[in-house]
Amino acid sequence: MRILIVSQYFWPETFRINDLVKSLVEGGAVVDVLTGKPNYPEGDIYSGFRIMGVQQDCWKDAQVFRIPLIPRGRKGAVRLALNYISFVISGLFCGSWILRGKQYDVVFVYGVSPILQAIPALFLGWLKRKPVVVWVQDLWPESLAATGYISNLKILDFVRYAVSIIYKKSDMLLVQSQAFVPFVAVMAARTPVIYYPNSVDDTFTQSSPQVPLPVIASMDSGFCVLFAGNIGAGQSVEVIVEAATLLKDHPEIRFVVIGDGSRREWMLKQVEVLALENLHLPGRFPIETMPGLMRKAGALLVSLTDEAIFAATVPNKIQAYMAVGRPILASLNGEGARLVTQANAGLVSPAGDAKRLADTVLQLYNMPQIERDRLGDNGRSFFRQHFDNTMLTERLIELLNLAVKSKKASS
Repeated sequence: MRILIVSQYFWPETFRINDLVKSLVEGGAVVDVLTGKPNYPEGDIYSGFRIMGVQQDCWKDAQVFRIPLIPRGRKGAVRLALNYISFVISGLFCGSWILRGKQYDVVFVYGVSPILQAIPALFLGWLKRKPVVVWVQDLWPESLAATGYISNLKILDFVRYAVSIIYKKSDMLLVQSQAFVPFVAVMAARTPVIYYPNSVDDTFTQSSPQVPLPVIASMDSGFCVLFAGNIGAGQSVEVIVEAATLLKDHPEIRFVVIGDGSRREWMLKQVEVLALENLHLPGRFPIETMPGLMRKAGALLVSLTDEAIFAATVPNKIQAYMAVGRPILASLNGEGARLVTQANAGLVSPAGDAKRLADTVLQLYNMPQIERDRLGDNGRSFFRQHFDNTMLTERLIELLNLAVKSKKASS
């Protein structure tokens, strides 16, 4: 099978699509990737890449076509909107030109925000008369409103209209959370909507680190509560700061926040202002070190803002946390909390409730080690049953083949 993947984000940016491309290639598929110039999350084009022009390279035997875009910058809705729009325009013109003459069986969209990146994919699918399958990772316009990037109701209504067109023009929609189905189906008309969850690379399930780990002093003693990933508006990082403040009298409990994002500078300022010696932000580290770092932690923290839209979301870090077999502290509502509870993989507290989060941290800290290990083992078993990477890659191939057959039948 020949697959064209359209994703605004791709390696060396750290997104699930990287692992999926690798798994598809290993499974025998021929994969091309149409993507932008890497600039997430710092907001500047990575070293070795340039803003203008098309660049081509090869990653894990996949051919990668990188088209120009305006980098997202560090702050501001206008700059972010330009980043989104520039990829769409560049995809329509540069993408269709550099991929002229190339033949594919299916076009697959990795639909994180912005879902507007599906527009050039739909155009390419129309040009090549091939089905377009969109894997919906975020709900638009709801996530735009929840993160505060856009509050104007007229703009949000326009985005909703554009998203409904994208859904209706797609041949198949995959959604990362079962709770997404009703949100998407109501705008998708007759386009089939199918639950297809995230997974993580097989390195997360290995018992020992495959690469040397960075030295992070705050993780080498005491009880480490590790948060790993984007430090943004949707992650409710305020609740982490508040919980750390509530637990200042327990110096053996340490919060370690690994990653980068729009709220990291604010967190660093709060550490200074509140004199939080139990909250550490050591920065970003290569993705290949994350499984080993997660396994060193006493507990793994996932948090989301108290918004209805985030209650429908399953952060991909939940699968990663389950895979490494450490107990989870889930400060969120809805589907993500339900999965942690169903798996009996950790403790759950309501989104935005710092007091309850602090209480669950203490509860986990005071547990016998054997009980904490049991929670981690439960999560690992649940992952293998529901989110195994090989199993889900095979399932994706089946779904893509189904889309191809349905397109041929309707032609």
